[in-house]
Amino acid sequence: MTELPARRLLLVHAHPDDESINNGATMAKYAAEGAQVTLVTCTRGEEGEVIPPGLAHLAPDREDRLGPHRVGELAAAMKELGVTDHRFLGDPGRFRDSGMMGAPQNHRDGAFWHTEVDEAAPYLVEVIRSVRPQVLITYDPDGGYGHPDHIQAHRVAVRAAELAAERAYRRDLGDPHEIAKVYWNRVPRTVAEEGFARLRAAGVFARSAAVGDVPGVVDDALVTTEIDGTAYAERKAAAMRAHATQITVDGAFFALSNELGQPLFTTEYYQLAQGRSGARPGEREHDLFAGVAS
Repeated sequence: MTELPARRLLLVHAHPDDESINNGATMAKYAAEGAQVTLVTCTRGEEGEVIPPGLAHLAPDREDRLGPHRVGELAAAMKELGVTDHRFLGDPGRFRDSGMMGAPQNHRDGAFWHTEVDEAAPYLVEVIRSVRPQVLITYDPDGGYGHPDHIQAHRVAVRAAELAAERAYRRDLGDPHEIAKVYWNRVPRTVAEEGFARLRAAGVFARSAAVGDVPGVVDDALVTTEIDGTAYAERKAAAMRAHATQITVDGAFFALSNELGQPLFTTEYYQLAQGRSGARPGEREHDLFAGVAS
């Protein structure tokens, strides 16, 4: 068996681009420091809206070829972040993007939201038992902002972490492994407010989103961990630009297909949802692996 790196981080996301927006600086930082960074993306994002007019033909209501295109965008983004281990849950296209909550696509055959959690979880169990991460990053139970695939990604990640640790469960998927720490993506409210103030002052986008539109915004007190990724700001921005069908980047700001400007955060924030903090009481962690034995 090949010896694993001392630090191993697993991220579970719903669609290509979610990882770069939420965790791009974190991923680049730990990859550069020699940690094993593994990304599992649950769908190809087939239902996304397309920004560049020249690629509008890829949309689901036209040629329906956005999914394969976004696979390429994800590979380009991971190259920018220095992440070499990126996978789709099961395989590319096994689970389809479900669209926004309440859309008819939620219930189509193969939609991720329409899939039983225990049907999807074994694919992630196999990854967990192979990579053996000490740290898992995913969304909170609401998926950050209520998207069905984000909610399902949370459920599958939590269930897979439980099953991967069970000694009697599916030994054909590898030896049991318990993840030491589980984090949810977060943005402190004061940080979001400061970011939008900078956006308004810069006048980059004609319109801006609201603080409440940013996934994972919570009261500052709920944030347990902050990762300073400012040294990797250019890598994060480059990874986001690689998702060209979904994101427009302008300096320290970006917009999705709704053309509403948002701040691009290079310090990234988390809430420790499971495991023991490596920080002193009342302080935030500055390392996801703080307190974790290799």
